[in-house]
Amino acid sequence: MAGAGFAHGFSWWHAAAAIVAAMLLQALVMHAMGHPIICACGHLALWNGDPAGPESSQQITDWYSWTHLEHGLLYYALLRWLFPEAPFPLRLAMAVGLEAGWEILENSPPIIERYRQTALAAGYFGDSIVNSLSDTIMAMAGMLLAWRLPVRLSIGLVLALELWLAITIRDNLTLNVVELVWPNQTLSDWQMRR
Repeated sequence: MAGAGFAHGFSWWHAAAAIVAAMLLQALVMHAMGHPIICACGHLALWNGDPAGPESSQQITDWYSWTHLEHGLLYYALLRWLFPEAPFPLRLAMAVGLEAGWEILENSPPIIERYRQTALAAGYFGDSIVNSLSDTIMAMAGMLLAWRLPVRLSIGLVLALELWLAITIRDNLTLNVVELVWPNQTLSDWQMRR
């Protein structure tokens, strides 16, 4: 019962403190793993539109930022299902913790090496810290959207983003997961025909 009282007493201030702590930890671990704060190119841009270029995953946002928005929409559904009684600020903090953890894992040497096994990510060397933190902010934005949008609209948004990204850059969240878990030469060949 004490845990239930804590959950219901979890305010927006608690969420803000937890979010800042998770993102600070994320940045510190990324730095310890040797990731640059900003693009090694020496400049910072709001958007990088070349999904296979050297500044992908290095600038503030890029095509893959949309997949992190999807993460937030999906985290909302998962956490709402697992913790239906938890207040939204607590679920938001939990989602940021999940995303920060994913960002650390995604940028670890074994996962980077796994990504490099696909043709699309042959030169991938991980995110800059700024891009990684931006990805976490995008996931937070997805959580906030899902909190306010009707369920059907959230589902439609995920499907629309997946289709749009598949058509536009021949990659999306689903294809990214497939290539990470089970690299497929046929899929890699199709993705390279941009």
